[in-house]
Amino acid sequence: MNPNPKFPTPPFFDDLVNKLGDALKQSPAKDIEQNLKAGVTSMLGKLDMVSREEFDVQTEVLARTREKLAQLDTRLAALEKQRAE
Repeated sequence: MNPNPKFPTPPFFDDLVNKLGDALKQSPAKDIEQNLKAGVTSMLGKLDMVSREEFDVQTEVLARTREKLAQLDTRLAALEKQRAE
């Protein structure tokens, strides 16, 4: 881990770096991160939200419904015109 091989580092520096790395791995930061993710997930679960997949399905249903409504409006206008004649 020596960035400059021309100047060797004393072994205790390597040992210190290794111990700091181990300490960070065992620190409560990982637990805090997991707890924070769980809390956010829980809060989002309580909101009235739908999945992206469900949103996309409903968007398609709405598009088809609008198209059918436009067709029915056109048909109704034709029938009203025919009745008026």
